[in-house]
Formats: sequence, C-alpha cells, structure tokens
Amino acid sequence: MSQSAYNEAQIKVLEGLEAVRLRPGMYIGSTGPRGLHHLVSEIVDNAVDEALAGFCDAIDVVVEPGDVVRVADNGRGIPVGMHPDAGIPTPQVVYTKLHAGGKFGDGGYKVSGGLHGVGASVVNALSEWLEIEIWRDGFAWTQRYARGVPQTGLDKGEATRKRGTQVRFKPDPEIFAKTTFSVEVIAKRLRELAFLNPGLKIRLRDMRPLPEDGSGGSEPYDTTFDYPGGVADFAEYLNDELDALHPPIVFTGESNGIEVEFALQYNDGYTEAVTSFCNCIHTMEGGQHETGFKVAHTRVMNEYARKLGVWKKKENLSGADLREGLVAIINVRMTNAEFEGQTKTKLGNVEARSACEEITADHLAAYLEEHPDVARAILDKAVKASQARSAAAKARKAVRTGKSQKVKTSLDGKLTRCSSRKAEDNELFIVEGDSAGGSAKQGRDRIHQAILPLKGKPLNTEKATLAKVLSNKEILSIVQAIGAGIGSDFDLSEANYGRVVILADADDDGAHIRCLLLTFFYRFMKPLLTDGRIYIAQPPLYKAERKVKKTTEQVYAWSDEELQALLKRWRSKSVVVQRYKGLGEMDPSQLWETTLNPETRTLLRVTIDEAVLAERQVRVLMGSKSEPRKHWITEHVHFGDDGAPALQG
Repeated sequence: MSQSAYNEAQIKVLEGLEAVRLRPGMYIGSTGPRGLHHLVSEIVDNAVDEALAGFCDAIDVVVEPGDVVRVADNGRGIPVGMHPDAGIPTPQVVYTKLHAGGKFGDGGYKVSGGLHGVGASVVNALSEWLEIEIWRDGFAWTQRYARGVPQTGLDKGEATRKRGTQVRFKPDPEIFAKTTFSVEVIAKRLRELAFLNPGLKIRLRDMRPLPEDGSGGSEPYDTTFDYPGGVADFAEYLNDELDALHPPIVFTGESNGIEVEFALQYNDGYTEAVTSFCNCIHTMEGGQHETGFKVAHTRVMNEYARKLGVWKKKENLSGADLREGLVAIINVRMTNAEFEGQTKTKLGNVEARSACEEITADHLAAYLEEHPDVARAILDKAVKASQARSAAAKARKAVRTGKSQKVKTSLDGKLTRCSSRKAEDNELFIVEGDSAGGSAKQGRDRIHQAILPLKGKPLNTEKATLAKVLSNKEILSIVQAIGAGIGSDFDLSEANYGRVVILADADDDGAHIRCLLLTFFYRFMKPLLTDGRIYIAQPPLYKAERKVKKTTEQVYAWSDEELQALLKRWRSKSVVVQRYKGLGEMDPSQLWETTLNPETRTLLRVTIDEAVLAERQVRVLMGSKSEPRKHWITEHVHFGDDGAPALQG
C-alpha cells in the first residue's frame, strides 16, 4: 500500500466490545485453554468480591452439557435500576461496558480482584451467548446477550425471596479453537479461593455425560471446597506429602488500611515455597508484599539465632538458608492494588511491603519467644542448610566460571554448540540417549540449534540437596550448557538459549525423563519456566508409507487417532506402517523433518500458571512418600484395555 493511501479512512474506531473480540489475548492472555478457563475465573471472582465484602457465603459452579458454565452466588445481586449516567439498566452497563462495576470510586467494594472491572464484559464479549439472572428487591430479573450484544431488555420476573446473581455462558467457538472445559483446572482455582476465604463454601459440579471409556471416573464430579482454617489449612494442604516440623504458624494484622495474614510451616524438605496473593489474585511473580515478608523474616530469624546461640558467625544466615523447607502463604487485602501487567502477576504497591514487613517482624518475634522448641528446630535446619550451601559453593562457582577441570570436562565431546551468538535465537535440545543425540547432531540447524545428549535418567532433584545436585554429571552438564547459574545464583539474562527443548522418547521412560527434567527446572531454574523458555518436543509415533505410481508417499502420525484417520483416508492395502520405539530409530533427515525443523515440528511450551498446584504435584510425584503418589495415580490415571496409562482431565 502506498503512503498516500494512509488517510483518515484508515483510522478505525472500535465501538463497545469490538476491541475485545478483535484482540481477545490482550484481555484474557490467550485464546487457548488458559484463556478459556480464565472466563470462569472472572465470573467467580465477581462472586468472591461479594464474599470479601461480607455479603456472600456460598458459590455454586456447574459445568453443564455442551460446556455451558453456570455460576451462582447468594450475594446482594447486581443493582437493577437504571444507571444514572448511562441511561440503561445497571446490569447492562456491567456486562457491556469496559471498566464498569463496583470496583471504582467509593461505596462499591473495599477490595476486589478480577480484571480491573473489565471481567464481566469481557466474558460476555467472548461468549456465543450469556444469560444473567439477578435475585434482588423481591424479584428475579433476567437478560440475555449474544456475543456481547443485548438480545432482550432487563426483564422483571416472578417474586422471590432469594438474593444473589447467576451467570450462564457458552464460550464462542469463533474465538476459541477448543471450548471443552477441564473440571480439574476449574477445581484448582476454586480450591485456592476457598482456602483464602474461610467461611465461604464453593461447590463445583460437572453435569456433562461421563466418557464411555471410563476415563472420567464412574461418578459425576461433585465437590464442595470448604476450609474453616483458611491459610493454615492451605499450608497443611501444600505440606501433606512431607513431614512437617510444627503446626502452621498463623498471624494476621492491619497496617495503614492493609489487611495481611500469613501461614508458615516448615517441612523436612530442601526447597522453599512462598505463595502470595493480593485480593485473592495469585501474584505468581511475587512483588512488594513478598519482599516485605522476606526482609522481616530474615532479620528476625537471624536475631533469634544469635539470641539462642545457634549462630555465632559474623555474617548472617542468608534468607535462602532460613527459608529452606518453608511453605508460606501470604494473603494481602487492600484498596487500589497496583499490579504489573494486565494478568496481575506482581504486586507493585510499596505500602504493601511496609505493612508486611511490620506485621511479620512483630508477630514472628513474639511467636519465637513463646515457642523456643519450634524456633530451635527451624534454626538448626537453617544452619545445616548454610553448611550444605557452603560445601556446594566451590562447585557453584565452577559452574559459573567453567574453570574447574571437573566442570570443564563435563561438556567435552558432549555438547554440540550452535554457531550463532544471539542467545534469543538459539535453542538447546536436551536429547534422551546418545543414539538419538547423534541423529540430532547430524540433522539439526547448525546455526541456531545446540544438542546435549543425556545418558540414562537424570537425578530426581526433588529429594536432593543442592550439593548433591551439583555433583551429578548429567545435571551439571545442563547447568553449564545453559550458562546462567543455578538456584539463588540463576540469572536469566545470562542464559545462552532462548529455548530449552526436552526431546525424549514417546514412552514411559521418556515421560519419566521429562518429569525429572521439569522438576529440576522448576526447583533450580524457575525463571526459565516463568519466562516461557522450556518446551517439550513432540516426536511422531508412526511413519506410514505407500507407493503412488513410481513414487513413495511418506506421512507421519503423532497419535493412534491420526494414524487411523490416515489409513482410512488412504484406503490402500500397500501401506507400510512403522511404529517408532525410540528416537534412535529415526535417521537425521527424519528427525529434522518431524521434530527439529521449526516449519514442521510441534513443540509444547511448559507454563506454571497453576504454580500452587505445580508445587504440590511435584512433591506428590517426585517426593519420598509413596502413599500420596499411589493416591494421585489412582485418582488421575486410567489404564485402558491394552494396559497403557492415560491421564484424566
């Protein structure tokens, strides 16, 4: 288009909710499963706001046949009168106008979550249809929308003594490629909300027909989340696969209008898990409230360590040592919360740091004075952590500098580097086995793809100290190849690769290797995950060939369903099917075509949006206790007639 064609006609004005439908990812993160399930969270968050305000104690969430979601609460109900400024019914303002709701100005909600007042209207815009029913002022009021556009007025119905709001919606297939809800994903968020709001009961039901193969269980899903103990129950839930050193330590307080509550419980493990929230929004990247807690926690614990005589060295115990084995829940409620980014992953209010630091310092010091036995057990653990960290310091330094002979030789003849020095454009493939590694080295893009083969299964780092992790040759080679350090020393800006891709066989051993590596990245290089740099390659399961005249047609299939569809489409008796038992069966050209070539491959990006669940699930599947692992497998894995396992949900 020529420059002269750029004129007033090219300036588009999007009315109402058009902008949401045009760029849905700006409002819900994505149009994939994450964004789909975010719709449910937004409607539920509105109901939780009523609970935070003290007007709601029950929320009912139902997944109906056809993947229609219904959310009902027993709050006050949305006001149904005409809006004084908009001149239309108030519910219509809430569901059709961005940045409208009781979260702005005075007199609505003191604290609230959701997407800054755009949640209800965004859900409406991205739904094929949405219906509201409001029970208020002695009557039932209803209105229906289609893709954000009102189809009816706000109709006054029968008299009722009920109160509250119900929303039913069906996600729009024009927006979402897949509109099937996972009840497990919904349950994770509802469980979290119930922990943070003691006294609030949240019921979740899945009314869709059960799968005929039994993979969805034998009974309809119907669970009520109710945790009277609040954050104390939350800490015990996260700790229930480990041996706790003491009952949960819970303290609450208020400073400058900011309400803060903490739950702390140490276990016999080696990792920390600090999980924070503001107004029931999970702040996955932490923020000022976490900083305030950690600063005060480190200072008070060091003061008491010297008072007990547990620590006498001039330098203090580090915060990392003092938090080893700690599960902590930080829950902050405040007005005018400022989050970094629309998805609210980091709290930016400086006043939240001051409040958390003050309340932590006062209450934690008092607790340690009143419970010297617990204090000594925690501090003894911290001292041992410091000693272990010192023992690993030389190895850690060697990893950073590469000067140690042991570290230097760990990559000799192992890592095949790429020639490009632009880290953001480069990929590291961690490949299962030398055979597949050899094929990958020959078939790769030598400019941007580096190959690191692994021998055997990596160390299970969930049950290992940092010193043991650093003494493992396979793990050490990964650390050195990535080049950004490990644990508290990890610096994402120093990483040598924009992507780290796990390439393992499509079998049980391959799945185990993927799980072990993801555990390691989660525990010791979490910024790679939060930044979206970890991927899982998807090698094909089958290669099908048939002769067409004088040529041979070759097609790959990534699942049994794809293969059957292909065979049905070909309708040929001269088809030869090869089932790949491992990556080593592929020659370099096949590996390039199916798994390495950016134009034809399939990569799955690993995310930790559900960080609380991930924290617990890693412990269940990779921890030392077998009973929780057996229980998880029983609940989530269905074995088919061929004995092959398949995950449910």
